[in-house]
Amino acid sequence: MNGRRLNLSLMIALVLLCGLTLVVRQNLERPNFEFFPDMYRSVASKSFAANPVFADARTLQQPVAGTIPRQHRSLGYGPSEEDAIRAGEELANPFASDNRRETRRGAELYQSFCSHCHGGGGNGDGAVGLHGFPAPPSLLATAAKDLPDGKIFHIITFGQKNMPPHAIQIKPEDRWRIVLHVRSQQQQSEEEMLSPTLPLEEAMEQ
Repeated sequence: MNGRRLNLSLMIALVLLCGLTLVVRQNLERPNFEFFPDMYRSVASKSFAANPVFADARTLQQPVAGTIPRQHRSLGYGPSEEDAIRAGEELANPFASDNRRETRRGAELYQSFCSHCHGGGGNGDGAVGLHGFPAPPSLLATAAKDLPDGKIFHIITFGQKNMPPHAIQIKPEDRWRIVLHVRSQQQQSEEEMLSPTLPLEEAMEQ
């Protein structure tokens, strides 16, 4: 008897619930009630706006000391000249010197990140130097040609003298591609210097 009453009560509750569902229609133009809205609708602050939450009233905070970005790969070198020399002795370009695909990619990166100072051909005649900023030395000079690949990579990473570091802007593998392009520029320069120049009359005859 108790079982029948329970089943009957459940059936009546189900019918009432279905009836309420049909009567109380959802209003799609009105949002539902939100429980604890602050949990998922937090106040957004602009990066450089004042923020009362932090003691220094700044929104943009420095990373916690000792932390590193995700997927960060430590090079094991610092910005010192000693480390630059050591990088030149220990680091080697992972790309082959005759890899045309990576050299072309290096040329594209060079135009984006280097040509404004070093010039399109590497002569140090970029637009920045033409507007009052100290021009860098030519990448085609003997001193630049004598630099090991690893030291050029170190210079791109940490900067040198007036040149700022580019580790944040350029990925490590892309820095090596730029080194490939610089070597290609230097090789082309040497070939042009070694190629015999004919007198104008002989060149016209050929």
